[in-house]
Amino acid sequence: MAARVVTVAFEGVEARRVDVEVQLTTGHAAFVIVGLADKAVAESRERVRGAFAGLGLSLPGKRIVANLAPADMPKEGTHFDLPIALAVMAALGVIPLDALDGWAAMGELSLDGRIVPAAGALPAAMAAGALDLGLICPEASGPEAAWAGGTRILAPRSLVSLINHFRGAQILSAPTPGPIVEGEAHKDLRDVKGQEHAKRALEIAAAGGHNLLFVGPPGSGKSMLAQRLPGLLPPLTSTELLETSMVHSVAGLIARGALTRARPFRSPHHSASMAALTGGGLKAKPGEVSLAHNGVLFLDELPEFGVQALDSLRAPLETGEVMVARANFHIRYPARVQLVAAMNPCRCGHGGAGRGACGKAPRCQKDYQGRVSGPLMDRIDLAVDMPAVTAADLSLPPPAEGSAEVAARVARARALQLGRAEEHGAADGLNGRAEGAFLETITALDDRGRALLAQAAEAGRLSARGWTRTLRLARTIADLEGASGVQRVHVAEALAYRRTPTHGEETTFA
Repeated sequence: MAARVVTVAFEGVEARRVDVEVQLTTGHAAFVIVGLADKAVAESRERVRGAFAGLGLSLPGKRIVANLAPADMPKEGTHFDLPIALAVMAALGVIPLDALDGWAAMGELSLDGRIVPAAGALPAAMAAGALDLGLICPEASGPEAAWAGGTRILAPRSLVSLINHFRGAQILSAPTPGPIVEGEAHKDLRDVKGQEHAKRALEIAAAGGHNLLFVGPPGSGKSMLAQRLPGLLPPLTSTELLETSMVHSVAGLIARGALTRARPFRSPHHSASMAALTGGGLKAKPGEVSLAHNGVLFLDELPEFGVQALDSLRAPLETGEVMVARANFHIRYPARVQLVAAMNPCRCGHGGAGRGACGKAPRCQKDYQGRVSGPLMDRIDLAVDMPAVTAADLSLPPPAEGSAEVAARVARARALQLGRAEEHGAADGLNGRAEGAFLETITALDDRGRALLAQAAEAGRLSARGWTRTLRLARTIADLEGASGVQRVHVAEALAYRRTPTHGEETTFA
């Protein structure tokens, strides 16, 4: 008879059931793991052997076959150590065969028998609960797994304590969920002097979840403003907290089960590869766009990123998810982010005007800004040109209005959006992601505003996507003013933030 233990294999943030079956047979003494296991899983043989030796146990002189079913599902990671060890112990009679009924297990083993953390405890606990099973996980992962709610959790420190629990010699208490911790202290908008036009754009972007681009010379405050966006955003809702935490759990970024309601703010270096941005690599880990799920992805020095890396973001910005394709399987990660980017007007930084103007303008500007493809630029709702900060700006006292005042207006605008979405049964409430009939209904665009929008489209300034994104932006501007419908003045301001497809000439609309 084979001993059986349930565990999971991760496909993105989803945990799929895997049955670990261990059978002892006569024949040449060997320990074999089958079932499309990668090298880390195959090495479980030696970690299990070493852990048993640390307990004073030895493997029998028989052929031990550990089958990971279903056999056609790829298995990756070190969290298969514990279920394999438990199945072997059940087959040897160290623990009763029926002791593992109703439990799933995951965790890595050290050579002295300790159970050490492995990434993915939260989605594993969620999957175990959905199967009406409890989860056995490492002690350090217990507070994280306990966030799964009704799932029973056992979090032993070592194999010895787990064996004693099943034999009744020691009873393990259920772990409690980890703490909710505060994020880093937010930087205040009061630190920014001047750039009132850019501050207005930042407020609009925060209110509707719109993508934003700052263009300006060095020292004009582009990065400074972007870093103050998290202070304008509301905390994660309970649903968003769970979604975001599951991605971070798979990436191994949750320490001792501590979660935070602060929205993610990811700022990768411009040398980041396509796999680093969108996910992939040897084990198809989530990329920066998924780690920023429900938060902000900030790309500083936008044209310095690789062309392929930037263009790989085009689909996630539209669909809100990333699909990592492999030869024999596909992995899906959530990627609903707000993109904020910053760039200089040209390589020298100053463009074709003002002090330090580039002598190669406008060709230098066109070539430099042309590194960002038109389709990606079309997905940016607000493009703000920021002039250099003057000495007169720097000599001014700090602004009277800071992040707290702007965040209050953002919260009111978002409450309006979420209320409309609930009223119309829309899945996504923010204006930045509204579409179709729902978008047409909530804009309530007047005739003069529609005529202005049509004029912009006929002049070649708007693509079909640009039309939709301008409507979304105008709706957010109207929400900040508390207007019930979108008017011409709201459309005009939204159009002022749209960047022309050629990164250049501006068109004036009467």
